[in-house]
Amino acid sequence: MAKIDDYLRKTRDLAGSDLHVSAGIPPKVRIHGRLVPIEEKPWSDERVRELLIEVLDPRRRSIYEARHDLDWAYALEDVARFRVNYHLTTRGMGGVFRLIPHEIRTVEELGVPKVVERFAHLRNGLVLCTGPTGSGKSTTLAALIDYINRNFAKHIITIEEPIEYVHTDKRSHISQREVGVDAESFATALRAASRQDPDVILVGELRDLETIGLAITAAEMGYLVFATLHTNSAAKTVDRIIDVFPENQQNHIRVMLSQALKGVIAQLLLRRRDGKGRVPTNEILFPSLSLSSIIREGTIYKIVTLIEGGRGQGMQLMDDSIMNRLKAGLISGESAYMFSFDKKKFASVAHQKSA
Repeated sequence: MAKIDDYLRKTRDLAGSDLHVSAGIPPKVRIHGRLVPIEEKPWSDERVRELLIEVLDPRRRSIYEARHDLDWAYALEDVARFRVNYHLTTRGMGGVFRLIPHEIRTVEELGVPKVVERFAHLRNGLVLCTGPTGSGKSTTLAALIDYINRNFAKHIITIEEPIEYVHTDKRSHISQREVGVDAESFATALRAASRQDPDVILVGELRDLETIGLAITAAEMGYLVFATLHTNSAAKTVDRIIDVFPENQQNHIRVMLSQALKGVIAQLLLRRRDGKGRVPTNEILFPSLSLSSIIREGTIYKIVTLIEGGRGQGMQLMDDSIMNRLKAGLISGESAYMFSFDKKKFASVAHQKSA
């Protein structure tokens, strides 16, 4: 058994989401959003390196030694899979292990509005799940992919770096490809996907112009494409995609995106008022003719009004979701104010502290 395994088990037992080990500091576990030391004494670079290098195969070790940066996945039987990043700091080597449960939960079990399952019924288009790092984007998309897997006979291709949730075939057939292992890059895998007879394509992250362009093209070609992006609202998501492209290409991309984009699920994870975990809050944008016109005309600010007018169809703004969580007593006024967009709406409850 590898020495790091004991600390990974402890992370699971503490209901932690991440284990941080780094030269010069004690090991820490992120529990409900907060980093907590699990030992008092800092670890030396020698100790960190010994624990982290032990679990690498020769290929991954050579990659880390060459780049001083490595993304990969580590599976610990009967515990969980972990998404792992190794890196070099001024103090020495460091590593972060993100816990990925073996079980894929439904959107209801996650606390995400059930209406997002509507995206799984689309035949084509681009659906984006957005939010900051650690907001549960991959987990929400895994729930949607599993919903398709359970309910439809389709070919699903996932392109990830690394593979996080491992899916087994149910009604659908799933091909999971890991960038750096099964494919050279996201772009390479996306180009190849169209020759693999897919119905659904999951792109782990839209990192660059080329990958974004290929994802939009795949959606236009008739595939249902799910992907993640680091934005925190539907309007900012559209702006981010268009702004990635050079100015002389933006009108063309705006037209393509107006036809391809079928929805946005923006997500945050807020600490529960009782301190027992975190709860998701979501902004949800569904497709409409109005959305296409807004994107094509560049009047992105109108997306807020579109969502407000679509509440009866299941759309909601992030502030709506935050207010619902606050009224239900699940989050504190302090958290609601901190994460809201319209601070005036939450100013009167900002003084409320967590339990």
